[in-house]
Amino acid sequence: MKLLRYFYVTIVAVFALIGVIFTGVFFAMQFGLLHVRGSIAERNGFFGTATLPSAGTVPACRDTAKSKCLWSTTPEWEVIQVGLTKDQAIIKDVSVKTGVPMRLIAAAAVPEQIRFFTAEREVFKRYFEPLKILGSLSQFSLGVSGIKQETANKIELYAASTTSPFYPGGGSSGLIVYEGGEAHDSALYNRLTDPKNHYYSYLYTALFIKEIEAQWAQAGFDISNNPGAIVTLFNVGFSASHPNSAPRVAGSIITTGGVDYAYGELGGDFYASGELTDIFPK
Repeated sequence: MKLLRYFYVTIVAVFALIGVIFTGVFFAMQFGLLHVRGSIAERNGFFGTATLPSAGTVPACRDTAKSKCLWSTTPEWEVIQVGLTKDQAIIKDVSVKTGVPMRLIAAAAVPEQIRFFTAEREVFKRYFEPLKILGSLSQFSLGVSGIKQETANKIELYAASTTSPFYPGGGSSGLIVYEGGEAHDSALYNRLTDPKNHYYSYLYTALFIKEIEAQWAQAGFDISNNPGAIVTLFNVGFSASHPNSAPRVAGSIITTGGVDYAYGELGGDFYASGELTDIFPK
């Protein structure tokens, strides 16, 4: 009986502790104590004036201490620029077929590569840095630009839907025709994750850009000259794209060289910079 009583008391204590923990988490959430940078609310906040930093300048909020450096002086960028150079012919082919500028396609891939390399430091050091190649993601986000499979499905849908506000015009759907008997989802996954040929990664990236520009143009707003906003939209997706007169440069927070950047900011910085202009002209 004594043992049974101890067991009963222990069970009650455990459940009481669980209750206290859940109550604590609930109140922490209510008072915003668990919020982190790069939340969905922050990433999707497009309304307001957007200002892209000029090429070669350091925004006033940047900490330029010796322990920190700009993205263009990091080991990650050294690898990425070589990888993009290797893919020049593929990106040019995609650009010709879609009408999306080469530099804009590259600008969408740059933040994803920096994010991947900084998050996977050991893999970067052992494999990608010595070989000087881009990473082709194969889990939640796919390919060199990190497109989610559900986003790729929407890209395909909008490319053929003449009634969609994202419809990019004739000819786009013909670029993604499938051949053979492989199941669609498997074939799409293999397209985007092929580590030896990044053609489809860049193609779907370019089609996304073209579809977003079409939506905004239909609403009366031209964002083709705002690469930071376009790359932001590429990061947050179709559902967060709400055409307006003052799109913000935002997105997930990526830390490289000890400095925090928004996803769209990195893409805009690259586009405005003098990096690789001989290969990807402005």
